[in-house]
Amino acid sequence: MSLGTKIAWDDTVLPFQLERSDIRGRVARLDGVLDQVLSQHQYPTKIEALVAEMSLLTALIGQTIKSEWKLSLQVRGDGGARIIATDYYGPKNDGETGRMRAYASFDADKLDAAAEPFDLIGKGYFAILIDQGEGTTPYQGITPIDGGSLSTCAETYFAQSEQIPTRFSLTFGKSQEPGGDASWRAGGVMLQHMPKASPFVASEGGSGEEGLLKASDILDDDASENWNRANILLDSVEELELIGPSLAPTDLLVRLFHEEDPRVYDPQWVEFGCTCSEERVRQSLSIYSAKDIKHMTTEEGRVTADCQFCGAHYDFDPKSLGFEAASET
Repeated sequence: MSLGTKIAWDDTVLPFQLERSDIRGRVARLDGVLDQVLSQHQYPTKIEALVAEMSLLTALIGQTIKSEWKLSLQVRGDGGARIIATDYYGPKNDGETGRMRAYASFDADKLDAAAEPFDLIGKGYFAILIDQGEGTTPYQGITPIDGGSLSTCAETYFAQSEQIPTRFSLTFGKSQEPGGDASWRAGGVMLQHMPKASPFVASEGGSGEEGLLKASDILDDDASENWNRANILLDSVEELELIGPSLAPTDLLVRLFHEEDPRVYDPQWVEFGCTCSEERVRQSLSIYSAKDIKHMTTEEGRVTADCQFCGAHYDFDPKSLGFEAASET
C-alpha cells in the first residue's frame, strides 16, 4: 500500500452494512486527530489511554448523528481519573469534515501505577448527550461504570437506553515508524443490530449485572443467531488489522465479513476542532453581577479563563464582563 493510501484512511470513519445479518457498523482509524487531542495537555500515559479510547468511541458513535448536531461522551468517577469528556460536532453538509475534542481531569495522588487505566475511574457513570441545536432539549442517557472498559460501558448504554445490541472492538496505543517520532494511533469496529421490535418486557429486568439489559434480552432467536455469527467473525480480528496502516478498512471488512455481504458507504473525515472563543467566554460570564466578577478578578486586576479542551487562554478587563456591564453599553 502506498503512503498516499495510508494517509487517505487516517482520521476517517467508514460506515458499512452487513446485508445478510441486518447489521450496520463503522470502522474508524484515528491518527493525527488523536495526537492533536492529546498534545493539548500533558497527561500521564494511563490517562492518555482513557482519552484515546473515549475519542475512538466518540468518532464511531458520532458518525451517526445528523448535520450540525453535537454528541458528547462523559465519564465521571471517584478514582484517580475523575472526568473524561469528549465532544463531536457533526459537519454542516454531507461530505464535510466532522470535528472532535477531548479533555480529562485527574487526581495525581490517586493514580495507582499498577492499576489498569479503566480501574482508575472507580465508581461512577458513563453518559451520552446529544444536542440538536438551539430551541431543542438535549438528550441524555446514563449507565453505571461497569464491565472492565469504556467500550463495554458504551455497549451497556445502547442496550439499556436504546435497546440496540452494540459491540465494539477497539485498539489504541503509541506507534513509531523508522526515523519518526512516537505518535498515537487508534482503530476500531462498531457493530449494531438494526432496530426492530424488542422481545424485552420492561417489568422483567435485564439479565446483566443489577438488572441491566444485554443483547440476548433484546433479540429474538433468528436475530440472535445473526448477531452471534457477526460477533464471532469480529472476534477473529487482530490488533494490527485494526490499527495498522497497511490494511485499508474496506479490505478489513472483506477479510472479516465477506460471507455477510458487506456494503460500504462514503467515509466521514474527522479533525480536531474546538468551539471556544472570546465571545463564548464573555457570553458565559454575562450571567454574573459586578460583585461576582470582582471575586473572579486576579490581583493584577484581570479576569482570566482557560479552555479545558484546547488550552486557549483568555484575558479580560473585569469592567467589560457581567450583565451589569452589558446593560451599560
